[in-house]
Amino acid sequence: MGPEPARRPEPVRGPIRRVEVVMPAHDEERHLEQALHALQVAALALAERRPSAAVGMTVVLDHCTDGSADIAARIAAADERFRVLHPTFRNAGASRAAGVAAALGHGQPGPESTIPEESRPEGPGLDGIWLASTDADSRVPENWLWRQLELADAGWDAVLGSVEPDPRGMDPEVLRRWRIRHPVQERHPHVYGANLGVRASAYRLAGGFPGIPSSEDRVLVARLRRRGFAVVATDTTRVLTSGRTSAPAPRGFGAYLRALGAEAAAESVAVAPG
Repeated sequence: MGPEPARRPEPVRGPIRRVEVVMPAHDEERHLEQALHALQVAALALAERRPSAAVGMTVVLDHCTDGSADIAARIAAADERFRVLHPTFRNAGASRAAGVAAALGHGQPGPESTIPEESRPEGPGLDGIWLASTDADSRVPENWLWRQLELADAGWDAVLGSVEPDPRGMDPEVLRRWRIRHPVQERHPHVYGANLGVRASAYRLAGGFPGIPSSEDRVLVARLRRRGFAVVATDTTRVLTSGRTSAPAPRGFGAYLRALGAEAAAESVAVAPG
């Protein structure tokens, strides 16, 4: 599983009583079913280790025009832990923020009055809620939730997990370049919305996910660090994510892989004879 991340001395907060997973999706019919099944496996593993922690999972289908809604509806109909939203933001940050709002309020995003007393910013309940973020083109590992809660128990307010591109159908040279720049290690410098966890009280105090098309994960983590929250990066919860280069976010994961591909192509042309 890898070495234990260095522990930053922090006051121990209350135990996590509830975990809420948020997954935004835009036209992800190719990946969504596997992504949701992986969440179910992770939730089962958490229940076996910590049966007192309730789990909810919110899928935010942002302006989906493919079969994603049918997939999500079928799985949610058989598993009451899922809730499905259908906004039309066309915006990753807004989708992730809306998912958190709905998860904390157990319903569609709405005014503060719709959020239960124990989950309001001024209430004590947010310390006992853990928010876990992933993406609809990703598959979380079995230990994903219980490992995050172990780190929360150790005093961390936010957990930054790592990702690994799925090599299936991926350009081998792009994958090689990715691995060189992202070695497997604890305390890595990266932030991925596909593998992020944060205590709900810290999330609220930091201002939450901004409603921007991309980099909402990095903005949230920067806000958390500015507010002095304890943030740890770990490779012990590595998520497998799509290696596609056609993802819509202008500065997201797919765009980064696309840039690696362009870099490889440019170097190949530069060294070609003639």
